[in-house]
Amino acid sequence: MGVRIDGWARQFLERPDIFGTLSTLQPDGSPLQAVVWYELRGGDLLVNSAVGRRWPTNLQRDPRFSLLAEQGYEFVSVRGVAETVADPEQAQADIAGLARRYLAADPGAAERLIEDVFLTQRRISFLLHPHAVTEHPDA
Repeated sequence: MGVRIDGWARQFLERPDIFGTLSTLQPDGSPLQAVVWYELRGGDLLVNSAVGRRWPTNLQRDPRFSLLAEQGYEFVSVRGVAETVADPEQAQADIAGLARRYLAADPGAAERLIEDVFLTQRRISFLLHPHAVTEHPDA
């Protein structure tokens, strides 16, 4: 059963300067972690990668994930199941949006990265559907 990312957790995850650490499961069951860009898309988290990297391959095989976003002593942890978004045009639009979000202070750098790197790659996106959300505000 899914849950919503609301309140403080949503506000925290919308901060433009926070990265996520995505955990997936390797074929032998061991965890793999990768630092990722993300954005909230409705009640889900969107992540994107170049095709062929280990973590997206893991998610396609076993869609269970955990994502931790932290800043100092504050953090949000999201656990759930990923849905593959295999449409290449959507994946390119997704990575462009993520680049613009994370590089908003330097729009020219974002556009160069999109043009010179991302458009030369095969990309894949995932919607991370949360089943559990843990928040820890520094109160």
